Amino acid sequence: MKAHRILRNSLILIILATNVGCDQVSKSIVRQKIDYNEKISVIKDIVTLTKVENTGAFLSLGDHLPRMTYIILMIILPLIVIGFALFYLFKNSALSKLKIIGICLVIGGGLGNIFDRIIYSSVTDFLHFDFVLFQTGIVNIADISVTAGFCILIYELLMNRSEFKPKITE
Repeated sequence: MKAHRILRNSLILIILATNVGCDQVSKSIVRQKIDYNEKISVIKDIVTLTKVENTGAFLSLGDHLPRMTYIILMIILPLIVIGFALFYLFKNSALSKLKIIGICLVIGGGLGNIFDRIIYSSVTDFLHFDFVLFQTGIVNIADISVTAGFCILIYELLMNRSEFKPKITE
């Protein structure tokens, strides 16, 4: 049983490190290779690279907050929430694999953006998606990771609700 827990926790750490690592490597490449507001079409204007620095959160919310309020809302509180999520992840051995992956994606993406806020005082965003019917703001790998993690968690929640499970009658 102890070996299983060590393996499980090691895999969680690998997922988290890979997630944060991919985010940070991609942002580092963008910082070095792409000029601000330069537009590079990757897939026929559906996916475009455009480097911007976001001093706020989602859609630049909070970018004009006083510095101390910014630090509390954009760094300290998210770190506390991530701490609780990590505690929950490592202490709850009954979590499904899908739930573990979802939580890891949310935590990893959150850590990637918090790291940027601490080190650079802004978050480097660079991916823009235009799907004709709708388009995204300019995002990064961490944002995509958080979104994918929440989608997985919502899917897991919906699929495990009793009213969604088929009822077997005898």
